[in-house]
Amino acid sequence: MMIMAYCKTPLFLLAVFVFMAIVSGQRTRPGFMYTRTRGSCTPRYWSRMIDSWPKMVPRKSTVSNVFGSRVFERYREDLTLLEAAAAGEDAFGKLLKQSTAALLNSYARKGYPYAAWEVKTLVIQALVSERAAAFQARRFREANENCV
Repeated sequence: MMIMAYCKTPLFLLAVFVFMAIVSGQRTRPGFMYTRTRGSCTPRYWSRMIDSWPKMVPRKSTVSNVFGSRVFERYREDLTLLEAAAAGEDAFGKLLKQSTAALLNSYARKGYPYAAWEVKTLVIQALVSERAAAFQARRFREANENCV
């Protein structure tokens, strides 16, 4: 009987709610009476959800067709956007991975902070050095991870 009274206190309910939120282990954003799982704008999402790709960006498009001829300096000529969504881990690979997701998000997500032409321009500008590529990849990653 004493335990039942303890379970009804607001402090106990708050503690249970906080514990459940911590234990869930998912990256979530707080909402009003619910939480929303993040990740629907990341490169991982786009590489798995192929059917969700916007029609303006065919999966079999090559990186050079989408981002321009300057990418020949850094990437294979026949590299597709689908392959780019799972690109390598060096600075230029991260740039390609995050910029592919950013381009898809610019077409598919209303309110995404970059327009398609901005993504393409920023990629070309970031190809000048590893430092520039890493910096731009971080900016795209932040936009992709904070997208809803």
